[in-house]
Amino acid sequence: MNGIDRIISDLCVQTESKIVLLVMDGLGDLPQDGRTPLETAQTPHLDRLASEGACGLTDPVSMGITPGSGPSHLSLFGYDPTHYRLGRGILEALGVDVNVGPDDLVARGNFATLKEGLITDRRAGRIPTEKNQELCRTLNEALSPIEGAGIRVYPGKEHRFVVQFTRPGLRDALTDADPQKEHKPRAYTEALEPEARDSAALVNAFLDRATEILQGQARANTVLLRGFARYPDIPTMRERFKLRPAAIANYPMYRGLATLVGMEVLEVGPKISDLFSTLERHYSEFDFFYVHIKKTDSSGEDGDFASKTEAITRADTFIPRITALGPDVLVVTSDHSTPCQLKAHSWHPNPFLVHAETAQPDLVSTFSERACSQGYLGRFPAVHAMALMLAHGGKLKKYGA
Repeated sequence: MNGIDRIISDLCVQTESKIVLLVMDGLGDLPQDGRTPLETAQTPHLDRLASEGACGLTDPVSMGITPGSGPSHLSLFGYDPTHYRLGRGILEALGVDVNVGPDDLVARGNFATLKEGLITDRRAGRIPTEKNQELCRTLNEALSPIEGAGIRVYPGKEHRFVVQFTRPGLRDALTDADPQKEHKPRAYTEALEPEARDSAALVNAFLDRATEILQGQARANTVLLRGFARYPDIPTMRERFKLRPAAIANYPMYRGLATLVGMEVLEVGPKISDLFSTLERHYSEFDFFYVHIKKTDSSGEDGDFASKTEAITRADTFIPRITALGPDVLVVTSDHSTPCQLKAHSWHPNPFLVHAETAQPDLVSTFSERACSQGYLGRFPAVHAMALMLAHGGKLKKYGA
């Protein structure tokens, strides 16, 4: 930990105040016909919170840097993402309850469509989760050890899965085996250090074998891998901030990240309403709640402006269920921006609002990218969000005499 991290950790005290962090994944966007999805959506409840609280914009890592979901969430949880560098694979693996040991290497996978030597769809048309489960069974039944390593595939949501390689001495210093864009050839992993060459050879042999097994499938006939990782060493939120934290998220990757920082990951159904039912059911048990909404991000990745607008409008209708619980601190923000016109994460800052009795109201009256740019909090690194939440919750002592 750096100096300010140690100071914050030393100042933390446990109190009965409650904090709710609502993360609308990929919320930030760019205007189309003059308005973003957030500006187009019907958000009376978010607008009320913005008018009563303090607003600003956050940068997940730094200006101009496009973050992955892992580092951008770590920032919101108070961990410097330039110090704690996590492979996406470990987050996804923990999210689907893979037992990751010291001899394991894990990676996040996509089923994808290969046609005439080119990747034509990196997500295989977002196949149903049930089809994903079927394909993982097919792979596991057909796979045998490769180069002395055990291999197991675990289904996630839609097109996503996790692969686990087990053999002593595996390294995670590997490039992604993913071309990142459609209409490009399959990509193989490359070692980033000499000690990882054997691991790269193992992964590439798996990619070829999996493609061979899946060749009869219409859409999901190859696989892409990224975020190679082993189990990292990271302090928990309970240790650092004296919190009793809980995570309420549908998607495996975010559940995995929450597990990694020591949150209690609560069981939740697949619908957005299930998130808030779970919050209500467990509200008395914890003092910090991370609630994650995925649809805003997936709509942005699909370039679907109307769907993203609808997802924001629907999310707004659940805000009264949070405020009815009376949290001492409510923060609404995003981990990163996912503009529809880019169909990908971007470096654009995220709208941020904090609602608490001690929040200094500003002149912002609506919750949007442009409105928040005029807010009291200004533009700040997302890693400072945790200190703000703790301070407004009365969980930080005075520093110095």
